[in-house]
Amino acid sequence: MQFLKALFWFLILGLAAAFAVTNWQPVEIRLWSGLVADVNLPFLLLVMFLIGFVPVLLVFHTWRWRMKSRVAMLERTIEDLRPAPTPPPPPVADPEPVAEPQPSAAPSLPL
Repeated sequence: MQFLKALFWFLILGLAAAFAVTNWQPVEIRLWSGLVADVNLPFLLLVMFLIGFVPVLLVFHTWRWRMKSRVAMLERTIEDLRPAPTPPPPPVADPEPVAEPQPSAAPSLPL
């Protein structure tokens, strides 16, 4: 799996390098106060990609951090609400059977 992942990234980097080599043309960007900036097209596309990608990445990481902290808080709450485990009662020894009295030879008198 690691090989396929590396192959995928090398393919993407190769395509980006081929695009940069074939489109290495200056682009005029008109700035304020009559300033003109000559920027190569691949660099301009990279900057525009980062301008769009970085805010979304920051929002995603912030959302993920908030969800992790929320889950941790909920787990702590559940742990606090769960009753403390009680130790098992000590084992009760079986009582010895009581021997039945032997009938005596003396007659019993009715009362």
